[in-house]
Amino acid sequence: MDPLDNENEMSEEEKRKPPTEQSVDTTEHTYLPGDEMDDDEELTFDKSAYLMYHAAQTGAPCLSFDVIPDTLGGDRDAYPMTCYLACGTQALAANQNSLIVMRMSNLTRIQPEEDDDENNYLDDAENGPHLQTTSIKHVGGVNRVRHCNVADKRLTATWADTGKVHIWDTTSAMASLDLPNTPDNQKLDTRAMFTFAGHQAEGFALDWSPTVPGRLATGSCNRNVHLWTMRDAGTWVVDQRPLNAHTDSVEDIQWSPNEREVFATCSVDRSIRVWDARGSGNHACMITVPQAHQSDVNVISWNRHEPFIVSGGDDGEVKVWDLRQLSTAASAVATFKQHTQPITSVEWHPTDATVFAAAGDDHQITLWDLAVERDDADMNGDSGNTDDTGRQLPPQLLFIHAGQTDIKELHWHPQLPGVLASTAASGFNVFKTISV
Repeated sequence: MDPLDNENEMSEEEKRKPPTEQSVDTTEHTYLPGDEMDDDEELTFDKSAYLMYHAAQTGAPCLSFDVIPDTLGGDRDAYPMTCYLACGTQALAANQNSLIVMRMSNLTRIQPEEDDDENNYLDDAENGPHLQTTSIKHVGGVNRVRHCNVADKRLTATWADTGKVHIWDTTSAMASLDLPNTPDNQKLDTRAMFTFAGHQAEGFALDWSPTVPGRLATGSCNRNVHLWTMRDAGTWVVDQRPLNAHTDSVEDIQWSPNEREVFATCSVDRSIRVWDARGSGNHACMITVPQAHQSDVNVISWNRHEPFIVSGGDDGEVKVWDLRQLSTAASAVATFKQHTQPITSVEWHPTDATVFAAAGDDHQITLWDLAVERDDADMNGDSGNTDDTGRQLPPQLLFIHAGQTDIKELHWHPQLPGVLASTAASGFNVFKTISV
């Protein structure tokens, strides 16, 4: 027998010891999606991999949320941090749901373990993070939430599972969170400022235009896309003629970050389509990638700085598409199959054009950097990137975040560099890794 193997054998003396006295293997291993875990194993949190990490819960789980841009300034890299989010609940009873505006403040940096007591004051419970919420009654579960600021108004759109799309003025809800002596959990009696029931089916696709204030696009499970235009008086005109080139449910929609009339959609019909909003009916569809994924295409994200779209599907794949090469025969410029379950969310970094994040039903969030290229060893099939069991990892994979159950959506914070927020059945995480 090999001497190395002999070291792993339990001696007769050890076998006779009570279980509490037997030697225990305390070796830590890196966990990856799909790994099997023994009943007595559990995931541990590696503080050295994070600069900041906080968790919060809102009662009923939230499928969707959005970051609310604030007036505290951009590029805020100093601690403690503050962020504002809008989210919607999925309660068991339709009349128990809420649109929630939240303020998470005093988000502190993780202190190195070797720091002395004087530098660990941030871990004190009295000085810990603070969560304040203002809730607005919402009939029906909230499938999707998207927020935008128009002039001095803060507007939040919600896709309800009742088949209606609502627009809410959350200006007062946001302001109330900053008032002194405001209760941590307050409720406002607010009605939606506009409601559209013309989809006649529920949906998930929802996006505000970043170039035209107050313009909205919505897509539903009955494959229809409707475009909204905001009037000066604060009401909306919804084009009653749907764009319906898709043959199945429209799952996600994204306006171009720099072209006023262009947006993209993805669908259960496995396609990605790019549209010109000035067109009508099927003629508005300019480009179609018919078999973008092997199954449902769930989510897309449009790069703010380069002509790329990233998509995620039920096949567990994340794909990057070059808009300059899109056609019916287009191939993705990059495909990653790190996740083992359907992809639920993807988003490009707001300032770094090569970095994006993805989340999946395998309870994982992955961070990627396309700027990382394979070296000569990689090109020969000998990747230098492996975990501690010898499995090969894509060189573009920067980080894997775990610890949440059924992750539904993630967003980068545009004003807090490198900060990610995510929502799951188990609650919210707000964190910043050492990788981005």
